[in-house]
Amino acid sequence: MNNTKQLEKKINKEYKTGNVKSAIELCQLGLQEDPTNAALHLRLGDLYLAWHLDISNSCQYVDEAITEYQRASETYVDSADIYFKIGQAHYYKGDLDKAINYFDTAIEKDSKMAKAYYMLAETYTKKSRFFEAVLNCQKAIKAAPLRNSSAHYLLSNLYNVSSVQSLKLKFKSKFEYLLSLTTLPFDIRAIKNVCQTLSYLRFIPTWIKGIWLANSKGVDEAIELYIKAIDKAPGFVPFYGLLGDIYCSLGRFEDAITEYKMAIWLDCLNIQAYRHLAAAYEELGDYDNAVEIYEKLVKLMPGMPDVHSSLANILFVKGDIDGAIAHFQTAITLNPKKEWTSVVNQTLGFIYQEAKQDLDAAIMSYQSAYLQTPKDIDIYVNLGSAFYDKEDFNNALAVYRNALDLQPKNAQIHCNLGFLYWSNGNLDEAIKEYGLAVEYNKYYDIAYNNLGVIYLDDLGQVRKAIELFEKSIECNANYALAQFNLARAITITGDKIEAAKLYQNAQNINKVTNEMDPQEIIDKINGLFE
Repeated sequence: MNNTKQLEKKINKEYKTGNVKSAIELCQLGLQEDPTNAALHLRLGDLYLAWHLDISNSCQYVDEAITEYQRASETYVDSADIYFKIGQAHYYKGDLDKAINYFDTAIEKDSKMAKAYYMLAETYTKKSRFFEAVLNCQKAIKAAPLRNSSAHYLLSNLYNVSSVQSLKLKFKSKFEYLLSLTTLPFDIRAIKNVCQTLSYLRFIPTWIKGIWLANSKGVDEAIELYIKAIDKAPGFVPFYGLLGDIYCSLGRFEDAITEYKMAIWLDCLNIQAYRHLAAAYEELGDYDNAVEIYEKLVKLMPGMPDVHSSLANILFVKGDIDGAIAHFQTAITLNPKKEWTSVVNQTLGFIYQEAKQDLDAAIMSYQSAYLQTPKDIDIYVNLGSAFYDKEDFNNALAVYRNALDLQPKNAQIHCNLGFLYWSNGNLDEAIKEYGLAVEYNKYYDIAYNNLGVIYLDDLGQVRKAIELFEKSIECNANYALAQFNLARAITITGDKIEAAKLYQNAQNINKVTNEMDPQEIIDKINGLFE
C-alpha cells in the first residue's frame, strides 16, 4: 500500500511539473509489477489522453488511453466515470457515435453526471445536431448549476450563431455568456479551457508573419511556415483556415478542403471555415458536398439569408428547382436589405420564367424586385421579357416605355422594343427602335443582326441586310446566328461558295455556343448545291 501511495505521489509530481512522459513511464513501471492494478490503468489512461490533447504535441495517444480505460473497466464494471472517460476518448478520436453510446451509458449509471451531459452536447454539436446539443447543455446546467461554465459558454455560442435577426436569441446568447463568466471559478474544465486559449497567444506572431509572407514574399514561404507551425501546435485552429485560404488562392482546392475540415473538427462552430469549405467544393464542382456543408450552415444559422441564397444557387445548378425556389423564398423573407432582396427576387423570377415556365410567378417576383429597387433597369428588362413570353404585349410595351423614362438612351431597352414591335408586325417602329439601339451602342451585335433579318426577310433589301450582318459579325465574330443569316443573304446573290464558307463558320461556332438548331445549318449547306 505504501509503495502504491509513493508511486502516485511521484506520478502526480511529474505531471504537475509538465513531465507527462515521465509520469507515463512511472505508471508503466508500476503496472509491470502489478498488471491488474485498475487504478493505475485508469491513471495511465488519463495521462495518455492529457498528452494527446496537448496543443504542442503532434503524436496520437488516444487509442492507448482507450485501451487503459477498458482494462480499468474490467474491475470497475459499474463505474459511470470510466464509461464517461472512454466516451471522452472516443470523442477526441473522432468516433462520435461510440462516444454518444458511452456517454449515454454513463448517464444511465449516474443520471446527475453533468460532465457527461456536457460532452454529449459537444458531440452533438460536432454532428450538427444542434437541438440535441442545446438540450444536453441545459441538462448539464440543471445537474450542476454552479459548475457548468463550459455548458453556459457552449450555449452562448450555439445561440449566437443562430441569432441573426433574432433579438431574443441574441439576448439569450449574451445572458449565457454572462453566466459562463459568473460560474467560471467553479468549473475546473472551463478554467483549463481558458488557460489553453491564453496559451494560444504565443502563436500570434507566427500567424502575423505568415500573413505578411503571403502578401509580400510569396505564398510558398507562408505555406512552409504554417505547416511547421501546425506540427508544433496541431490544436491551433487559425493556422488551418489561413493555410486553406492560401491553397484556394493557388487553385489547390483539395488541399484547402483538408485544412478547412481540420479547422471545423477542432472548432465545430467555425462559421468562416464552413463557408470557405463550401466555396472550395463549389470550385471543384463537387456540388453534393457543397450542398451538405450549406445545409449544416442552415442548421447552424437558420436566419442567415445569404446562406439560403448560396444553397439555392447550388440546388438550381444540380437541377433541384423546387429546392432552389424554397431557399430563395426563405432568403427573401429573412433579408431586410432592399438591394440584395431585389437581386434575389430577380433570380427567382428568372427560375420561374425559364425553368418552371410559370410566367405569373415570374412576373410577381420581378414586380416584388421593382418595389424594392424601382430604378434598377434590369428589372424592366426581365419584367418586359416575362410579359412578352406571356403574349401580354401591351404590358410589355408599357414596361419598356417606363424604362425609357429612366434611361432614354438605354440600347438594350430600345432593342427589346424593336423585337416587340417586329413581333407585332410594326416594321417601321421596329426599324426605328433597332436604329436607336445601335446609335446608343455601336457594338450591339444582336440589334444589327435583327435589323438585318427585317431588311432581308420582310423588306427584301439584300444589300442593306448584308451590310448589317457584316456589321454584327464585326462586333462579334463568334455570333453563329449572324454568320448563318449572312450566308442566307449571300446565297441570294448567287455566291454559293462564299455562302458555304459562312454556313461552315456558323456550324463551327454553334458547336461551342449552341445558339441554333444544328440541323438547320446542315439543311442549308445540303440545299446549296442541289
